[in-house]
Amino acid sequence: MPRNMLANYVQVYVMLPLDIITVDNTFEKADETRAQLKKLTEAGVDGVMIDVWWGLVEGKAPRAYDWSAYKQVFKLVQEAGLKLQAIMSCHQCGGNVGDVVNIPIPQWVRDVGEDDPDIFYTNRGGMRNIEYLTIGVDDQPLFHGRTAIQMYADYMKSFRENMAEFLDAGVIVDIEVGLGPAGEMRYPSYPQSQGWVFPGIGEFICYDKYLEADFKAAAAEAGHPEWELPDDAGEYNDTPEKTQFFADNGTYQTEKGKFFLTWYSNKLIKHGDKILDEANKVFLGCTVQLAIKISGIHWWYRVPNHAAELTAGYYNLDDRDGYRTIAHMLTRHYASMNFTCAEMRDNEQSSEAKSAPEELVQQVLSSGWREGLHVACENALGRYDATAYNTILRNARPQGINKNGPPEHKLYGFTYLRLSDELLEGQNYATFKTFVRRMHANLDYNPNVDPVAPLKRSKPEIPIEDILEAAQPKLEPFPFMENTDLPV
Repeated sequence: MPRNMLANYVQVYVMLPLDIITVDNTFEKADETRAQLKKLTEAGVDGVMIDVWWGLVEGKAPRAYDWSAYKQVFKLVQEAGLKLQAIMSCHQCGGNVGDVVNIPIPQWVRDVGEDDPDIFYTNRGGMRNIEYLTIGVDDQPLFHGRTAIQMYADYMKSFRENMAEFLDAGVIVDIEVGLGPAGEMRYPSYPQSQGWVFPGIGEFICYDKYLEADFKAAAAEAGHPEWELPDDAGEYNDTPEKTQFFADNGTYQTEKGKFFLTWYSNKLIKHGDKILDEANKVFLGCTVQLAIKISGIHWWYRVPNHAAELTAGYYNLDDRDGYRTIAHMLTRHYASMNFTCAEMRDNEQSSEAKSAPEELVQQVLSSGWREGLHVACENALGRYDATAYNTILRNARPQGINKNGPPEHKLYGFTYLRLSDELLEGQNYATFKTFVRRMHANLDYNPNVDPVAPLKRSKPEIPIEDILEAAQPKLEPFPFMENTDLPV
């Protein structure tokens, strides 16, 4: 096998179905799953990714964990010779794009919210979102004596103890740490469950009493006790120019607006930093990589205010890189960044959305690579066509194949959403097999590409001032070819 070509090989994973484990935390699809995994192996796929739902495993009572169903699935993955990426899914399944099953967060956690609904993310109108606990309670001991972060850390510890055989055997290679709704490091700014429709700008979601108090304290410390959370940023389905906040020369460009946006996005970065630090302690020494997921908010990317990104917590403007800051934080934990919408082309989007998925992907991937991170990607919506696969291939190796060694940049891995009978049938399966082969640089499956080293302890905390220095100047992305040099 040509060693030089092997450096161009990009691993391909496939996301397992959302309902592979039932809402009762049982695994009833062994024969069907075994057959599907066999077809993935035959297609040369490197591994699979699975949501490990907090609401199922610790659903019955605090610290009462039941891993039995997941162990059965992991065993089948191991027998199929596939690698496994496990998502620590501390969010609800249901209410987001593609959710076909409803798995809430544990009932005993939601019960705390009966008396104290401010444990949930809250919009300005007072609507609560029960998908994920507000980052305002990260350090509040409201859950039978534990803080939110302690619950997440205990969950990961129990996973580590109960899945030791799969960690030790090198089956589990990646721990993706869920940090928000849909497992993504963001605020729930565009919830379909509350009537949001594309391409609404979404809303700032920081009006629970805990985040509000945090903001007031920060404003007072900055010498502006009179500053309040925004009241001029509109509603879920507004367009930017309908609001005072995002209008040309709007609030977002004032001293007060910049202070708020910095606070709002910093809270998210600190949230990710703290939970990754816990994850690093839990998985220290394991041959796994930690990862987080960033949401691909491509609508309103073409306007100066980047409204939909700002409401989600990504303080990204034409002159400020809101993703490089996150990437810089990740360097402390040797963590990788997983991004989405790798299959999208600008010309597939409606012009009214001012959408630019290709430019967004190029910005985020470049920010990660500039920080020396491993960067991975997913597709946002299910696709079986050559156009989508060729776009993914272009993003996987932006400068194409290098026959003499490593390409200038390449994705560390790509995860296809998601496994289904439809993917494994007829022409869809044939095209997918070709896609996997092209991702592998036309080489045979190789389990030894990009080996994972034992996880080292996180470096010292990076001061937020240093993290913010990564936001400017905003550099041009690395060059990306228009089309892949290895199409399906």
